[in-house]
Amino acid sequence: MSMSVAAVRQRVTPTRPREARCGFTLAAAVLGFFGITLDAVVVNVALPAIRRELGGGIAGLQWVVDGYTLMFAAVLLSAGAVSDRVGARRAFAAGLALFVVASAACGLAPSLAALVIARFVQGAAAAVMVPASMALIGQAYPQPARRARAVAVWAMGGAVASSAGPVVGGLLTLVSWRLIFFVNLPVGAVALALVACARRSAHHTVPFDWVGQVTAILAMGGLTYGAIEAGTVGFAAPRVVAAFAVAVLALAVFLAAQAGGAHPMVPLDLFRSRTVTVAVVVGFAFVVGYYGLPFVMSLYLQQLRGLSPPATGAVFLPMMLIGAVLTPFSARIAERLGARLVITAGLITMTAGLAILAVVPSATPVWALAALMVLVGLAGPLVMPPLTAVLLNTVPAHRAGTASGVFNTSRQVGGALSVAVFGALLARPGGFIAGLRTSLLLAAGVALAAAASGLLLKPARRRQPAPAPARVPVGGPASAGAQTENPSTLEMATR
Repeated sequence: MSMSVAAVRQRVTPTRPREARCGFTLAAAVLGFFGITLDAVVVNVALPAIRRELGGGIAGLQWVVDGYTLMFAAVLLSAGAVSDRVGARRAFAAGLALFVVASAACGLAPSLAALVIARFVQGAAAAVMVPASMALIGQAYPQPARRARAVAVWAMGGAVASSAGPVVGGLLTLVSWRLIFFVNLPVGAVALALVACARRSAHHTVPFDWVGQVTAILAMGGLTYGAIEAGTVGFAAPRVVAAFAVAVLALAVFLAAQAGGAHPMVPLDLFRSRTVTVAVVVGFAFVVGYYGLPFVMSLYLQQLRGLSPPATGAVFLPMMLIGAVLTPFSARIAERLGARLVITAGLITMTAGLAILAVVPSATPVWALAALMVLVGLAGPLVMPPLTAVLLNTVPAHRAGTASGVFNTSRQVGGALSVAVFGALLARPGGFIAGLRTSLLLAAGVALAAAASGLLLKPARRRQPAPAPARVPVGGPASAGAQTENPSTLEMATR
């Protein structure tokens, strides 16, 4: 008996430090993802206060939002390769440290230009952190069941940030808009201390597509810049024409590099799958409404309806909460009704909400506006989780990282372009209300088109698990060109 007890103690005692280390790793990943998601949603409520203190017009506010989203989208394509090259722990810590420094720079920004530059750095740092955080979780929890629970906890960090972001941003803006960035400092410091307890990550020799990365940034940046500036100076302005020309040329070089490169970040044959193509289109269209709505409505509620920042955040709270509440049940709903039906229904619901908001009278009670925005919020759990599941169950296992990376990037591009185009419409001579209505109707049209394309989806046959030990791929050598991995729970948490 004594021998068996001693044996049990020998087995259990080493487990405790390992369990503690796993807990520290998960806590660091959760805090990092919380900060990333919070910074994507919290800034909308603070835009009028930023404008009052730093000046600038609608174009400047667009860059405050899009600077973050644009760099997140562009760098995310290759962030997984960076994580594999230097190790997940080192990549996460470096990205987090840069994120904290950029947050401090945002809070201390003396001008709008300085704030926008700091937001660009924030977005790039966030893109590095996301795949590295997933790799850390896969490293800490190699067993599939435990890893799934850990990823669910990680996802809740994003869900909490999405739900609380508008209200937290409104409350902090009462004191100073700068606090919405300074709040990242203590969160980041704690996360850095926790990730130091994680075990070292393996390094891999992963090819890096420099041509693809540079041309992707130029294409996305040129398109976004042209759309934003067109609202101020018109489409015929030389700098707008030049920006669009740069975007087209960079896109052409990017496509050529992906078609002929040995290790492309976006293999073009991926789009031979109808499911992949439809998922990318639907992901882009969904975020046009889901990101564009808070941008235009935050300005409308504060500038035209006279609401305070906390009151504006409270208006968005039902829309955000409905997503957080229903997301845990979205998988069951999709299994019972079918993913295609659920996705299409969610997009039609979003279309209805956006269209009604576009045509209601300007004097509509605020509570009614909040209720109508719930229709848009419902689309989050109905569209993103099942759409991501269909995508990842359709592509081969070795292409999952590439497919999810392209999918997530398309969503970020949709968000950036929605802010760019809607801001340009708000700045038109016809007036703010006309631009608001046009923006919402445009978003409704895009969502309706996505609903129609969603009908082309077919239920995917679940792919067989790979024989290798379960882990979370981040675009390593086994991924054949995949350079980032964001599983379905990322989509469930962020939108």
